[in-house]
Amino acid sequence: MAIVLGPNRYGKAETRVVRVSRDGGVHRLKDLNVSVSLSGAMEDVHLTGDNAAVLPTDSQKNTVFAFAKKYGVGAVEEFGLLLARHFVDSQPTITHARVEIREYGWKRISGPHSFVRDGGEVRTALVHSDGTGGAESVVSGLADLVVLNTTGSEFHGFIEDEYTTLAPTDDRVLATEVTARWRHRDTAPGWEAEDWDASYLEARAALLAAFAETHSLSLQQTLYQMGRRVLAERAELCEVRMAMPNKHHFLVDLEPFGMDNDNEVYFAADRPYGLIEGAVLTDDAPGAPAAWS
Repeated sequence: MAIVLGPNRYGKAETRVVRVSRDGGVHRLKDLNVSVSLSGAMEDVHLTGDNAAVLPTDSQKNTVFAFAKKYGVGAVEEFGLLLARHFVDSQPTITHARVEIREYGWKRISGPHSFVRDGGEVRTALVHSDGTGGAESVVSGLADLVVLNTTGSEFHGFIEDEYTTLAPTDDRVLATEVTARWRHRDTAPGWEAEDWDASYLEARAALLAAFAETHSLSLQQTLYQMGRRVLAERAELCEVRMAMPNKHHFLVDLEPFGMDNDNEVYFAADRPYGLIEGAVLTDDAPGAPAAWS
């Protein structure tokens, strides 16, 4: 029986970089968490400890900081592609780069240089590149987007067995914390940062509109309608993947206190919770399983 080295990659995880752009007296702020993974001719370092093919992870971290200074930080997709292409183009032993970025939002308080951390969702980007002219993929997305409908949601007609205690309902609170990622058809090399930003904002708006406008018979149905809305409105996208935990809200029994509870007072339970996951894609979506990993 032979023992061989399998797929592998290495890199620098979670480099926290904050870039302040000082346009005269008005400042702009970008706050990122950048993770890099590289792969290529890495057999010797694993099998014999020969580091000749290895770009140190410390150098990867320094590159993130240097590029933030040299090129600035526009859209996270653009910054991720810039980094990924650099690592492959500049190092003959590196044949593939993976760059994952989480962007933390800040809102201007007042004046030119005062900000407050945005407590909303986190913008994400995942970039794969084999270098300039090679295969590439970009997956944009968001996490921690908490949404809630106070009505317009039902859940009934489900399987009932000897362990079922959940009562069917035709009016419930529907709440979830959306993690959504959407795959671009190509890396659009002619795009500017504004194009990536516009695509992100429009995809986010489509998610929210579908959530608000769908009369839900299940969270699965809502997930599908949200993904479908994004793809219907954004031709540059070909696949949406989502994870949506059901943030359960249970009616509180107020009868012991001589009170009715007509869908007014709820207990918000944090666990356990239902977890709904799914993908929605166009029938002509190019295959790119590596794009998501």
